[in-house]
Amino acid sequence: MIPTLSPNLLLVLAMLLKTKSVSSTALMLGISQPSVSRSLGKLRDALNDPLLVRSGGGMIRTRRGDDLVGRLADWVADTSSLLVEPTFDPAEVERRFRIASTDFGVLSVIIPALPLLRRIAPGIAIDVLPLGHATHRALAQGDIDIAISGLEHDPAQLHRLHLFRDHFVCVTRPGHPLAGAGEVSTEAFLDHEHLGLTVSDAELDRVTTLLGTGSRRVAASVPYFGLAPDLLLAGDLVMAVPSRLIEASARADELATRPAPAALGYLDYWLLWHERSHRDPAADWLRDRLLESCAPALAIAAE
Repeated sequence: MIPTLSPNLLLVLAMLLKTKSVSSTALMLGISQPSVSRSLGKLRDALNDPLLVRSGGGMIRTRRGDDLVGRLADWVADTSSLLVEPTFDPAEVERRFRIASTDFGVLSVIIPALPLLRRIAPGIAIDVLPLGHATHRALAQGDIDIAISGLEHDPAQLHRLHLFRDHFVCVTRPGHPLAGAGEVSTEAFLDHEHLGLTVSDAELDRVTTLLGTGSRRVAASVPYFGLAPDLLLAGDLVMAVPSRLIEASARADELATRPAPAALGYLDYWLLWHERSHRDPAADWLRDRLLESCAPALAIAAE
C-alpha cells in the first residue's frame, strides 16, 4: 500500500534527510523543533522505516533514507521551479497572438511593426480579428490578446497605451468639386453625398456620431477602407478618414485629399489589454514593439 503524504510532510522529510538534523530542519523551514519531531514520527509510521537513526553524537540515514534523499531533493528543486517565471527570449517564443483591429490599425500599427517582429521573434504569429464593440469582454475572456482601437472605452476596466493622435482628411476622386486645397468647411462637406466608414460589429460611424444622423447623406458605407478607393473613383462621393489611413494606402496617389472640417476633431488611437495578460512577458514585449512602430507619429505629434 502506497502511503499518502502531504506536500508539507514531504518537504520536512527532504530537509531531514538532507541535514540529518531535527534542529537544522526546523531552522531551515521556520518551524519549531517539536513540530519537526512530530512530523518525523508520522513519516516513520507511514513509511514503516525509521529513516534516521542515532549514531554517536548525531543521526545517520537508514538504507531507505539513502534511497529517498536524492529523489526528494529533485522533487524539491522541480517543485520550486514550477512557480519561477521563465526567462523571456523573443527568439525562442512559439505563440499566436490574437489582435482585434480595423484595417486602419493593421495599416498604421501592425504592418510597420511586422518586419521587426519577424526578424526578432520568428516564432510569433499574429491573427488579426475584427474589432467588436464588446472589447472589454473579449479581452477578459481571452478571445483576443490585444485590441487596437479608436473607439470609446473605459480606462478603469482596461490597461492602455496611447499610440497616436490623428486628424481627418476628406478623400474624393480627382476632379470632384471638393478636390482642391485648404480645409473643407462643414457646409461644403455636408453638401455632397458621402461614403461612410463603419467600425466594429456595432457599425459605428464616427462622422455620423459627431455631425448627427440627420445632417449627412450617406450613399454607401463600408466596414473597411480596402474597397473605398474603387467606390470613390466610381462616383462623386466624399469620405472622411484619418490621415494616416490615406498615407499608408497603396492607392493614395489615385485620390484627392483635403483637411476635413475642424468639427470632426481628432482621433486618438490606443492599445488595449486586460489585467489577465498585464504581467505576461511575451504580451508585454509585443505591446512595446507595436508602440515603437508608432514612434514616428508620436515624434511628429510632439513637435
